[in-house]
Amino acid sequence: MGFDKLFAPLAGKPVIAHTIDAFERTSCVDQIILVGRNDSLAELCKIVGQQTKVRQVVAGGTLRQDSVRAGLGHVDPKADFVAVHDAARPLITPEKITLVFEICRTHGAAALAEPITDTLKRADVDLVVSESVDRHQLFTMQTPQIFARKLLVEAYETVAAKNISVTDEVSAVEHLGRKVVLVPNQDFNFKITYPRDLSLAEFVFKQRAANN
Repeated sequence: MGFDKLFAPLAGKPVIAHTIDAFERTSCVDQIILVGRNDSLAELCKIVGQQTKVRQVVAGGTLRQDSVRAGLGHVDPKADFVAVHDAARPLITPEKITLVFEICRTHGAAALAEPITDTLKRADVDLVVSESVDRHQLFTMQTPQIFARKLLVEAYETVAAKNISVTDEVSAVEHLGRKVVLVPNQDFNFKITYPRDLSLAEFVFKQRAANN
């Protein structure tokens, strides 16, 4: 990639600082556990600074599921719910976090997702189109994904016991046969993946500031 997306400057501060700030300003969040690479922990601690809800900064694992399990091990056992969020999604807002939490509180599991509007095609190994894919009721998953704490712990214990690889928490909970309610999102909440994404995120922040 050529750049560290979490520490890349965005609207005057690192990408991850915006992400942390959104959760800091959310009344339904009591504590934040940051999970990062071993070689990034010192830098994360510097960025945390005076953030009052960040309780710990811990090392993650090789896979996303390993990192989430590491974070879960540091969550207050008295916590009823746990939100998992990609640090590289700095455009998340307190309002969206709260909305997903309210749905989760009713159903036990909820996740932010964006309805797919593009035309979808399936291709073979030679990249020749083999068929069209009906986009009706298809979504791209986002975060936060929020769950009853005991449910998420059980889901990851099951995934680990069966040696299953999952790419997000919804997938882990699906293996328990439990339902997850999607919360459609039409606001910007993309993941910073390429340097070009920073320019678009900067524009979004400026537009939000102008509209407030």
